[in-house]
Amino acid sequence: MEPKEAIILAGGFGTRLQGVVKDLPKPMAPINGRPFLTYILDYLIEYQYDKVILSVGYLHEKIEEYFGSQYKSLAIDYAVETEPLGTGGGILNAMSKCTTNNVLVINGDTLFKVDLNRFERFHLEKQGLLSIVLREVDDTSRYGSVAIGNDSMIILFTEKESSEGSGLINGGVYLINRKLFEKHPQPKKFSFEKDLMTKFYTQELFFAMPSDGYFIDIGIPKDYARAQEELS
Repeated sequence: MEPKEAIILAGGFGTRLQGVVKDLPKPMAPINGRPFLTYILDYLIEYQYDKVILSVGYLHEKIEEYFGSQYKSLAIDYAVETEPLGTGGGILNAMSKCTTNNVLVINGDTLFKVDLNRFERFHLEKQGLLSIVLREVDDTSRYGSVAIGNDSMIILFTEKESSEGSGLINGGVYLINRKLFEKHPQPKKFSFEKDLMTKFYTQELFFAMPSDGYFIDIGIPKDYARAQEELS
């Protein structure tokens, strides 16, 4: 069996959290006395992941000092951005440290407890270059929405400005086949969502799996406070 590898996008500035968490990258924001990132790593360990590449930039030294090259059973490597590369550039930079064909990519400021075994089976069965996990929310205007057809293929992305009411949103959990970047070469800096996903979904087989797993995004002070209560 090939090893299970994940990329965590942990390079965010945490601008909206500055009033609450000073001088720390967002994934290091303390939740009940330990960094938020430890909750994500524990979740990956539950699903027998072997290796994590942390895509880091702003104050990356603080992450490296805390975790080093190992967290419990997880090997940790770092893909450091010397300048902001956007989500796509961050993924591509970290992908160079991966050895497997299909890599899980998740955000370092959200915890979405998807059944990863189910998601891996879904991705391999569909044989697409990209699978994403969707989540139902009451108000899509904060995120934008995603529509899928009967075969789970993505048929429409709606920008947040045009989106309203309840619906499915991109939960920020991806399984990416590395051939996606070979087929659609990108510059060093690019947005995975805008320059790749929403640009090529009409030409490619991109699939999406809804999940009702626990979801929290600590990028907003109100939800950061909620995380203190809910994550124990």
